Amino acid sequence: MNETIEKSVVKDTQTKQKNHTGPFLIMVGLMFVVGFLTVVNQQFQAPLQEAFLSKSGDLKNTLATFITFAFFMGYPSMGNIASNWVDNSGHKSTLIRGLIMLIAALGIEALSAQFADLPSVTLMGGEVPQAFFIFLLGSYVLGCSMAVLQTVINPFIAVCEVPGTSSVTRLSIAGTINSIGTTVAPFFVAGIIFGGAAPEVAQILLPLSILMIVVAVVAGVLKNIELPNPMASDSGEEVDPATLTKSIWSFKHLALGVVAIFVYVGAEVAVGSNIVMHAKQIGIDKDTYALMATLYWGSMLVGRLCGSFLSKIPGHTQLLVTSGVALLLVVAAMVTQQLWLLVGVGLMHSIMWGAIFSLAIDKLGPYTSKGSGALMIGVAGGAILPWVQGVTADAIGGWDMTWIIVALCEAFLLFYAVSGYKHDLD
Repeated sequence: MNETIEKSVVKDTQTKQKNHTGPFLIMVGLMFVVGFLTVVNQQFQAPLQEAFLSKSGDLKNTLATFITFAFFMGYPSMGNIASNWVDNSGHKSTLIRGLIMLIAALGIEALSAQFADLPSVTLMGGEVPQAFFIFLLGSYVLGCSMAVLQTVINPFIAVCEVPGTSSVTRLSIAGTINSIGTTVAPFFVAGIIFGGAAPEVAQILLPLSILMIVVAVVAGVLKNIELPNPMASDSGEEVDPATLTKSIWSFKHLALGVVAIFVYVGAEVAVGSNIVMHAKQIGIDKDTYALMATLYWGSMLVGRLCGSFLSKIPGHTQLLVTSGVALLLVVAAMVTQQLWLLVGVGLMHSIMWGAIFSLAIDKLGPYTSKGSGALMIGVAGGAILPWVQGVTADAIGGWDMTWIIVALCEAFLLFYAVSGYKHDLD
């Protein structure tokens, strides 16, 4: 009898451990922060190009897109470090470290406004203010902090137990909240930070200072909340990282998933940030190109809202359809030279992250945390591909043909959806 009661208590305890609704909601809230600040940083490109780089000569696009390059290079720099932090220190400790890094990053970016009067340096015939390089450092540290946060958030959401949901559904729900942040970010930059006047670097100081305070409050609240490990074994015991002897790169579907994340994030950021640069270059006014960016990120919000109800459709099928349509839209935009078609790509990109992520870490078991860290390396695509597009635009004198880079990205995602996601772990 006592043994029966003891088994019942253990079973009840395990059931409670497997219901992670509360922590899931916390992670969803952090996804808003990640989405909002990621796009805010991207949308700084156009106004800071005018404020910082008016005398930079033929390097305007190259240097402006380097803001996004610096940000996303933080991901490969911190991906493996963050996964080790998760293994050795736990989820909550790693999240708090990420938030502290985030506060430091915003502070460094704000410092660029304080040192705006420093002399410029000569670079390939143009003049670039030293304060611009301070901002780039802040952008890089910001990317590092996002890598730490997402190394915890994404696998947590993918594997945690929430009644009535699947991994793709949970990632889509989180992506929806993330998209709310990305949708309001362009108008926050264009309308609140730089609204109604010619862009000046000093305008970023107060908003960034307020954001630092908000993040500090979030970190303080999180410190006092219990956060379970959803990747613990059924008995609740942690997996010893020392027992994981297999190379994470031996999982083919994960290795190709890293490439898929690379090209997906590269394509997503290239459209979301460089559509503004393209529109600005061809004379479209600020309100219109801000609307383009907002509709692009807003269409991702709509898509993720719909995607949260697609739990019965396999992730590879979702990726197959969306990547195929996105490829057609990009090619059509190039042929017709119609930028508004690129806005529609956002709807297709909306559910790709969740689909790729869940396919890439499928059945990794105790390697899930390391797999998540590896996928953060792929986020470097958001640094490299938009910057390569900017360099190409400077080299050929315009943005029209540079969208072939995005088209090639969509083509690889189509391949991953057809066969690249398959593995031998069954």
